[in-house]
Order: sequence, then C-alpha cells, then structure tokens
Amino acid sequence: MKLPVPIAQKLAQLIDGKTLSSSAIKHSIIEELVAERIIERTGRIQKKVHLVNASALNQYLQNKYGINDLEKYIEVALKENVQRSELVDISSNSKLKNTRTFKGFLVNSYIPIKASLNGKEITLSFTEGIFQFIYDFENFIPENDITIVGVENAENFRWIENQKHLFADIKPLFISRYPQNQSKDLIKWLQSIPNNYLHFGDFDFAGIGIYLNEYKKHLEEKASFFIPEKIENLIDKHGNKSRYDQQKINFNIENIEEERIVSLIKLLHQYKKGLDQEIHIRHK
Repeated sequence: MKLPVPIAQKLAQLIDGKTLSSSAIKHSIIEELVAERIIERTGRIQKKVHLVNASALNQYLQNKYGINDLEKYIEVALKENVQRSELVDISSNSKLKNTRTFKGFLVNSYIPIKASLNGKEITLSFTEGIFQFIYDFENFIPENDITIVGVENAENFRWIENQKHLFADIKPLFISRYPQNQSKDLIKWLQSIPNNYLHFGDFDFAGIGIYLNEYKKHLEEKASFFIPEKIENLIDKHGNKSRYDQQKINFNIENIEEERIVSLIKLLHQYKKGLDQEIHIRHK
C-alpha cells in the first residue's frame, strides 16, 4: 500500500504549520495518526486538525511507507510517467510498498524470563535502560506461566520497573507497541504461543480502541485489558478533560464482552476525562 497523494499533500500542509478542517482530511491513515497522537483534532462543532509531533510523523512515514522526503514523494508521484529510479530515491523499494527494517519486536522486564529459542532453553535477564530485541520470534516461546504485557507508550516501557507494583500477581514479559510497523509480527507471535496477553495502555477511548481493534479481535479470550483497582480515583484526580472531548467515541457497549471495559467506558463518560497510562510512572 502506498500513501495516497492527496493525503500526502495534506500532511505536507500540516508540517508547514497549517491547521486544516477535519472534514477535508478524512482517511484511515489520519485516524491512525490521531490515535498515535501525532496529529490532533480540536473543536466540537467545526473540528480542526493540526500537527503536534513532526518528528514522529516523519518516523511514521519512514517506517510505514519508506518515505524519507515527503515533498519529493509528492513531486515524483504527481508525474505522469514516473521513472523507477526516481521512486527509489524517495522509497525504500521500487514499488512504494511498506518497508521493513527488522522483523521482530522489543521486550523488557524486571525479572528473568525463561523461554525456548529454536528448541533451546534460555533465560533472558534484563538491565534497567537496556531493552532486548526478539528477531527470530517465530521460534521464541516463553514458559506458560509468563503473561505477555503489551505496553502502549514508550515512556512506560522504559520505566517499567517503577510500575512493577501493578503486576505483583503475575510473571510479566513486556512487549513494546513501537516501532508500530512491527505490529503484525507481534500479533502473529501472540497467536502462536499459549501465553495470556494483558494490554497496558491509556485509559481513554483511543487506548480502548487500540486494544479492541489491534489485539482483542485477533486474540479473543487470551486477551484482557489492564485496569488498576483505583481507576475511578485516578480518573477523577488526574484525568484530562480535553482528551475526552477530542476522542469522544460512542462505543456500542452491547458488543463488548468484557465487563471491566464497559465499566471503564462508563467512568470516562461520567467524569468526562481520559487518563494517560504515564500516571503510573509518577504515582507509584
């Protein structure tokens, strides 16, 4: 899949500092960028879109589409007779397909993790500040009593030892959702192993959507959403009203089988706030 030129042009305008009408920039790519908090929607009636993280957008374009120069991509893609050599200059391959730098994903923990790799027993030991990258994930199988915990945000993944009180009842192996172009590897791996999956993300509509759409629908009963015991108090004291206004999504709770997710959605509506998972780093 290549980046549609009209969307590329809109993204270029956002990079230039322009604010666009939400109705003028509708696409699944935009929804993904909003969920990633790379761009942001504001306003209740006439919604506007603006860029909040230019470096993250550039990384997104590089990782997912192999685009290192958006302006050059637009210029070349608009030509009637595009030369393959020109496309190579702006994309990592000649057909403008998604680029893969590495297969696999990052893992982290604060306890030794026993597993097998290519049929051999191994123990992963972790040092704070150093992550490990699982490349040969097809042949990497943690012990059955290990719970795989998917971490939505990079800061939480980095400071996971500061949050170990949240996971005292399990033996966790934490996996990072980033870089996001590795997500298919994660799902493929999670489907292939017997271990349960626990999603540790933001307590807002975007976080719930990521869990339901990227993980739950593929893993079904193996997947659950982490919600701390004092979530109502945290939302009340530390929740963000603007996050609620920007993300407000009308989930059909009748289609959600997890009662704790339904209860969380009701709390978000009750307090009209969303809560970042980073709150657990600051409030141990």
